[in-house]
Amino acid sequence: MFSPTGEIVADAQRRGVGVGAFNVITVEHAEAIVSGAEAAGCAVILQISENAVRFHDGRLAPIAAAARCVAELSSVRVGLHLDHVESDELFDQAAANGFGSAMYDASKLDYAGNVAATAAAAKRGHAQGLWIESELGEVGGKDGAHAPGVRTDPGEAAAYVAATGVDALAVAVGSSHAMTTRDARLDHSLIAKLRETTPVPLVLHGSSGVSDDELRTAVTKGIVKINIGTALNIAFTGAVRRELATQTSVDPRKYLRPARDEMAATVTQALRVVTLL
Repeated sequence: MFSPTGEIVADAQRRGVGVGAFNVITVEHAEAIVSGAEAAGCAVILQISENAVRFHDGRLAPIAAAARCVAELSSVRVGLHLDHVESDELFDQAAANGFGSAMYDASKLDYAGNVAATAAAAKRGHAQGLWIESELGEVGGKDGAHAPGVRTDPGEAAAYVAATGVDALAVAVGSSHAMTTRDARLDHSLIAKLRETTPVPLVLHGSSGVSDDELRTAVTKGIVKINIGTALNIAFTGAVRRELATQTSVDPRKYLRPARDEMAATVTQALRVVTLL
Protein backbone atom coordinates (compact mmCIF):
# COMPACT_ATOMS: atom_id res chain seq x y z
CA MET A 1 0.00 0.00 0.00
CA PHE A 2 1.27 3.46 -0.81
CA SER A 3 2.26 5.48 2.25
CA PRO A 4 3.90 8.92 2.61
CA THR A 5 7.65 8.67 3.11
CA GLY A 6 7.55 11.02 6.09
CA GLU A 7 5.13 8.76 7.94
CA ILE A 8 7.26 5.67 7.27
CA VAL A 9 10.42 7.39 8.50
CA ALA A 10 8.71 8.91 11.54
CA ASP A 11 7.35 5.52 12.56
CA ALA A 12 10.78 3.91 12.26
CA GLN A 13 12.33 6.70 14.32
CA ARG A 14 9.71 6.30 17.06
CA ARG A 15 10.49 2.58 17.23
CA GLY A 16 14.25 3.11 17.26
CA VAL A 17 14.84 1.19 14.03
CA GLY A 18 15.85 2.02 10.49
CA VAL A 19 13.95 1.96 7.22
CA GLY A 20 15.45 0.80 3.94
CA ALA A 21 15.26 3.02 0.86
CA PHE A 22 16.23 1.22 -2.35
CA ASN A 23 17.03 2.62 -5.78
CA VAL A 24 14.69 1.82 -8.67
CA ILE A 25 16.08 1.73 -12.20
CA THR A 26 13.68 -0.64 -13.96
CA VAL A 27 10.24 -1.96 -13.10
CA GLU A 28 11.95 -5.21 -12.07
CA HIS A 29 13.78 -3.24 -9.39
CA ALA A 30 10.49 -1.92 -8.02
CA GLU A 31 8.91 -5.36 -8.05
CA ALA A 32 11.93 -6.92 -6.35
CA ILE A 33 12.11 -4.26 -3.65
CA VAL A 34 8.46 -4.64 -2.74
CA SER A 35 8.64 -8.45 -2.89
CA GLY A 36 11.65 -8.39 -0.58
CA ALA A 37 9.89 -6.02 1.81
CA GLU A 38 6.82 -8.24 1.90
CA ALA A 39 9.00 -11.26 2.72
CA ALA A 40 10.56 -9.30 5.60
CA GLY A 41 7.22 -7.87 6.71
CA CYS A 42 8.70 -4.35 6.67
CA ALA A 43 7.81 -0.97 5.23
CA VAL A 44 10.12 0.21 2.47
CA ILE A 45 10.88 3.22 0.28
CA LEU A 46 11.23 3.08 -3.50
CA GLN A 47 13.71 5.69 -4.73
CA ILE A 48 14.07 7.02 -8.27
CA SER A 49 17.15 9.18 -8.76
CA GLU A 50 17.84 11.93 -11.25
CA ASN A 51 20.38 9.56 -12.84
CA ALA A 52 17.65 6.93 -13.28
CA VAL A 53 15.37 9.52 -14.88
CA ARG A 54 18.20 10.41 -17.25
CA PHE A 55 18.46 6.71 -18.16
CA HIS A 56 14.77 6.83 -19.10
CA ASP A 57 15.52 9.62 -21.60
CA GLY A 58 14.66 12.31 -19.08
CA ARG A 59 11.05 11.17 -18.72
CA LEU A 60 9.98 10.79 -15.11
CA ALA A 61 6.32 9.90 -15.59
CA PRO A 62 6.56 6.31 -16.96
CA ILE A 63 8.92 4.86 -14.34
CA ALA A 64 7.23 6.86 -11.58
CA ALA A 65 3.79 5.52 -12.58
CA ALA A 66 5.09 1.95 -12.62
CA ALA A 67 6.72 2.30 -9.20
CA ARG A 68 3.63 3.98 -7.73
CA CYS A 69 1.43 1.13 -9.05
CA VAL A 70 3.73 -1.51 -7.54
CA ALA A 71 3.59 0.37 -4.24
CA GLU A 72 -0.19 0.59 -4.22
CA LEU A 73 -0.56 -3.17 -4.77
CA SER A 74 1.83 -4.09 -1.96
CA SER A 75 0.76 -5.69 1.31
CA VAL A 76 3.29 -3.55 3.22
CA ARG A 77 3.65 0.22 3.39
CA VAL A 78 5.70 1.60 0.51
CA GLY A 79 6.89 5.18 0.04
CA LEU A 80 7.93 6.79 -3.23
CA HIS A 81 10.93 9.13 -3.13
CA LEU A 82 12.66 11.21 -5.83
CA ASP A 83 16.35 11.05 -4.96
CA HIS A 84 19.47 13.18 -5.53
CA VAL A 85 17.69 15.86 -7.53
CA GLU A 86 19.89 18.71 -8.70
CA SER A 87 17.51 19.97 -11.39
CA ASP A 88 14.83 22.40 -10.21
CA GLU A 89 12.71 21.41 -13.20
CA LEU A 90 12.76 17.75 -12.19
CA PHE A 91 12.23 18.55 -8.50
CA ASP A 92 9.11 20.50 -9.37
CA GLN A 93 7.64 17.44 -11.13
CA ALA A 94 7.75 15.24 -8.02
CA ALA A 95 4.35 15.87 -6.47
CA ALA A 96 2.49 15.75 -9.79
CA ASN A 97 4.02 12.31 -10.47
CA GLY A 98 2.88 10.77 -7.21
CA PHE A 99 5.97 11.15 -5.04
CA GLY A 100 5.57 11.67 -1.32
CA SER A 101 9.09 13.00 -0.87
CA ALA A 102 12.16 14.29 -2.64
CA MET A 103 15.83 14.75 -1.86
CA TYR A 104 17.12 18.09 -3.13
CA ASP A 105 20.87 17.83 -3.63
CA ALA A 106 22.73 21.14 -3.53
CA SER A 107 25.79 19.62 -1.86
CA LYS A 108 28.10 20.64 -4.69
CA LEU A 109 27.54 24.29 -3.74
CA ASP A 110 29.32 26.08 -0.93
CA TYR A 111 27.50 26.25 2.40
CA ALA A 112 25.73 29.55 1.73
CA GLY A 113 24.69 28.46 -1.75
CA ASN A 114 23.48 25.10 -0.46
CA VAL A 115 21.36 26.78 2.21
CA ALA A 116 19.80 29.27 -0.20
CA ALA A 117 18.99 26.72 -2.90
CA THR A 118 17.71 24.09 -0.46
CA ALA A 119 15.57 26.54 1.50
CA ALA A 120 13.88 27.67 -1.72
CA ALA A 121 13.32 24.07 -2.83
CA ALA A 122 11.98 23.04 0.58
CA LYS A 123 9.50 25.92 0.53
CA ARG A 124 8.20 24.90 -2.89
CA GLY A 125 8.12 21.22 -1.96
CA HIS A 126 6.29 21.76 1.32
CA ALA A 127 3.67 23.82 -0.49
CA GLN A 128 2.95 20.69 -2.56
CA GLY A 129 2.89 18.35 0.44
CA LEU A 130 6.34 16.84 -0.07
CA TRP A 131 8.65 15.62 2.70
CA ILE A 132 12.09 17.05 1.88
CA GLU A 133 15.53 15.53 2.40
CA SER A 134 18.83 17.26 1.67
CA GLU A 135 22.54 16.67 2.14
CA LEU A 136 25.28 18.40 4.09
CA GLY A 137 28.90 17.24 4.11
CA GLU A 138 29.58 15.57 0.81
CA VAL A 139 29.15 11.80 0.66
CA GLY A 140 31.98 10.16 -1.29
CA GLY A 141 31.96 8.33 -4.58
CA LYS A 142 29.39 10.15 -6.70
CA ASP A 143 30.88 10.99 -10.11
CA GLY A 144 34.05 12.33 -8.51
CA ALA A 145 32.19 15.37 -7.21
CA HIS A 146 32.41 14.36 -3.57
CA ALA A 147 35.67 14.07 -1.71
CA PRO A 148 36.05 10.96 0.47
CA GLY A 149 36.86 11.87 4.04
CA VAL A 150 34.56 14.88 4.19
CA ARG A 151 32.37 14.78 7.29
CA THR A 152 29.26 16.62 8.42
CA ASP A 153 29.84 19.02 11.32
CA PRO A 154 27.18 18.65 14.06
CA GLY A 155 26.89 22.36 14.79
CA GLU A 156 26.69 23.23 11.12
CA ALA A 157 24.06 20.51 10.62
CA ALA A 158 21.79 22.02 13.27
CA ALA A 159 22.14 25.48 11.76
CA TYR A 160 21.55 24.12 8.27
CA VAL A 161 18.31 22.37 9.23
CA ALA A 162 17.04 25.50 10.96
CA ALA A 163 17.91 27.68 7.94
CA THR A 164 16.49 25.38 5.27
CA GLY A 165 13.47 23.82 6.97
CA VAL A 166 14.21 20.35 5.58
CA ASP A 167 12.56 17.26 7.06
CA ALA A 168 15.58 14.92 6.95
CA LEU A 169 19.32 15.28 6.53
CA ALA A 170 21.75 13.01 4.68
CA VAL A 171 25.06 13.15 6.51
CA ALA A 172 28.63 12.24 5.59
CA VAL A 173 29.91 9.86 8.26
CA GLY A 174 32.18 7.50 6.31
CA SER A 175 30.09 5.82 3.62
CA SER A 176 30.63 6.24 -0.11
CA HIS A 177 28.38 5.86 -3.13
CA ALA A 178 28.79 3.02 -5.64
CA MET A 179 30.96 0.77 -3.46
CA THR A 180 31.09 -2.87 -4.55
CA THR A 181 32.83 -4.03 -1.36
CA ARG A 182 31.37 -3.75 2.13
CA ASP A 183 34.36 -2.43 4.04
CA ALA A 184 33.37 1.19 4.70
CA ARG A 185 33.87 2.14 8.34
CA LEU A 186 31.43 4.62 9.80
CA ASP A 187 32.15 7.25 12.43
CA HIS A 188 29.61 6.11 15.01
CA SER A 189 30.57 8.74 17.56
CA LEU A 190 29.89 11.41 14.94
CA ILE A 191 26.51 9.84 14.17
CA ALA A 192 25.62 10.04 17.87
CA LYS A 193 26.65 13.70 18.02
CA LEU A 194 24.65 14.50 14.91
CA ARG A 195 21.64 12.77 16.42
CA GLU A 196 21.96 14.97 19.52
CA THR A 197 22.25 18.23 17.61
CA THR A 198 20.00 17.63 14.59
CA PRO A 199 16.21 17.78 15.11
CA VAL A 200 15.31 15.76 11.98
CA PRO A 201 15.90 12.11 10.98
CA LEU A 202 19.40 11.28 9.74
CA VAL A 203 19.95 9.56 6.40
CA LEU A 204 22.86 7.34 5.37
CA HIS A 205 23.70 7.33 1.66
CA GLY A 206 26.10 4.82 0.12
CA SER A 207 24.97 2.02 2.42
CA SER A 208 25.78 -0.79 -0.02
CA GLY A 209 29.42 -0.48 1.04
CA VAL A 210 28.63 -0.85 4.75
CA SER A 211 28.62 -4.22 6.51
CA ASP A 212 25.61 -5.57 8.39
CA ASP A 213 27.26 -5.01 11.77
CA GLU A 214 28.19 -1.43 10.88
CA LEU A 215 24.65 -0.74 9.69
CA ARG A 216 23.10 -2.13 12.87
CA THR A 217 25.37 0.03 15.00
CA ALA A 218 24.61 3.09 12.86
CA VAL A 219 20.90 2.60 13.45
CA THR A 220 21.37 2.28 17.20
CA LYS A 221 23.41 5.52 17.14
CA GLY A 222 20.75 7.48 15.28
CA ILE A 223 20.60 6.76 11.53
CA VAL A 224 16.99 6.25 10.42
CA LYS A 225 16.78 6.14 6.60
CA ILE A 226 19.32 3.85 4.93
CA ASN A 227 19.81 4.24 1.16
CA ILE A 228 20.86 1.17 -0.84
CA GLY A 229 21.38 0.95 -4.58
CA THR A 230 24.58 -0.71 -5.74
CA ALA A 231 23.89 -3.90 -3.76
CA LEU A 232 20.76 -4.47 -5.85
CA ASN A 233 22.67 -3.99 -9.08
CA ILE A 234 25.35 -6.43 -7.95
CA ALA A 235 22.64 -9.03 -7.32
CA PHE A 236 20.84 -8.23 -10.57
CA THR A 237 23.92 -8.30 -12.79
CA GLY A 238 25.36 -11.39 -11.14
CA ALA A 239 22.17 -13.35 -11.75
CA VAL A 240 21.93 -12.22 -15.38
CA ARG A 241 25.54 -13.21 -16.04
CA ARG A 242 25.01 -16.66 -14.54
CA GLU A 243 21.87 -17.26 -16.58
CA LEU A 244 23.34 -16.09 -19.87
CA ALA A 245 26.37 -18.32 -19.31
CA THR A 246 24.22 -21.45 -19.07
CA GLN A 247 21.28 -21.02 -21.46
CA THR A 248 20.72 -19.93 -25.04
CA SER A 249 17.16 -18.61 -24.90
CA VAL A 250 16.60 -15.11 -26.24
CA ASP A 251 13.58 -14.64 -23.96
CA PRO A 252 14.57 -11.93 -21.44
CA ARG A 253 12.21 -13.40 -18.85
CA LYS A 254 14.60 -16.33 -18.54
CA TYR A 255 17.24 -14.10 -16.96
CA LEU A 256 15.17 -11.22 -15.60
CA ARG A 257 13.17 -13.47 -13.28
CA PRO A 258 16.22 -14.84 -11.41
CA ALA A 259 17.72 -11.35 -11.41
CA ARG A 260 14.57 -10.00 -9.80
CA ASP A 261 14.56 -12.84 -7.27
CA GLU A 262 18.19 -12.12 -6.32
CA MET A 263 17.40 -8.46 -5.76
CA ALA A 264 14.38 -9.36 -3.63
CA ALA A 265 16.53 -11.61 -1.42
CA THR A 266 19.06 -8.78 -1.04
CA VAL A 267 16.28 -6.42 0.05
CA THR A 268 14.88 -8.89 2.58
CA GLN A 269 18.28 -9.36 4.21
CA ALA A 270 19.01 -5.64 4.31
CA LEU A 271 15.64 -4.85 5.87
CA ARG A 272 16.16 -7.44 8.58
CA VAL A 273 19.47 -5.74 9.38
CA VAL A 274 18.28 -2.14 9.50
CA THR A 275 15.12 -2.98 11.43
CA LEU A 276 17.29 -4.83 13.96
CA LEU A 277 15.49 -8.13 13.49
